[in-house]
Amino acid sequence: MDTLQSLTPELDAFPGTASVWCGRLDGPAVFARAEHELHYAASTMKVGVMAAAWRAAEAGRLDLDAEIAVHNEHVSAAPGGPAYANDPAYDSDQQVWDRLGGRAPLRWLIDRMIVRSSNLATNLVLGALGPNEQAFAQVNEVWQLAGATRAHTDRGIEDYPARDGGISNEVTAADLAALFGALAGNRLASTAGSAAMIDVLTAQQCRDDLHLGLPAGTRVALKNGWVTGERHSSALIFPPDAAPYLLAACTTGEVSDTDACALLGRIAAASWAQLGMN
Repeated sequence: MDTLQSLTPELDAFPGTASVWCGRLDGPAVFARAEHELHYAASTMKVGVMAAAWRAAEAGRLDLDAEIAVHNEHVSAAPGGPAYANDPAYDSDQQVWDRLGGRAPLRWLIDRMIVRSSNLATNLVLGALGPNEQAFAQVNEVWQLAGATRAHTDRGIEDYPARDGGISNEVTAADLAALFGALAGNRLASTAGSAAMIDVLTAQQCRDDLHLGLPAGTRVALKNGWVTGERHSSALIFPPDAAPYLLAACTTGEVSDTDACALLGRIAAASWAQLGMN
């Protein structure tokens, strides 16, 4: 079975940037490649948004069980920019759209943001954190507390006025692994809050990449993200007969999403060969 090191020629030949970080909790990487290279975050940024909401709730600033309005008009992070809206055809979760014009519990929106990668839910949760400056400061505080060195979150999903103004969300494989490690180590929330967030990530329904290389039934707390030319996935993996470990893989390049998912599956299989069985 392939090891992560044996995948180096394939990763080197990738038509773009392929980044990987893999290692035990609170330990050094057993394999890292281009781990500090920046990638557009896509939906991987939603983990930081979830953690910021949980932290706000534990600080008494937010009630996760309160119902908030489900709307589709969001304030752009671009200074003076126009309001923007999400496109339902670009979303992967119809359930949030079915509540448009009504109300929904914040906790439920957080769940949909993760397990179905709802874009609309993401922007609603960001709005619940406060005005843009406050909301993104809270998410970036999560990155800082996790020990991230380059990742940042500065706009909502589909905020094209901000994107066109050069405002973006970026991650690295090393920083995604650090974020999941901080969750597992209870460094972002209480023990109960951390466990609850890991449970949400474990309920992930979008299983098109790293899951392909892991044995069926393996407990995996995961969030992935994808747009044209980008496919990323980060996970806390719980082998039944070995210690948990972290795996983050990011690809940016001119390959189909199907091929990128298959590559991430091979990376996951190689990680399992090294860390999942002993």
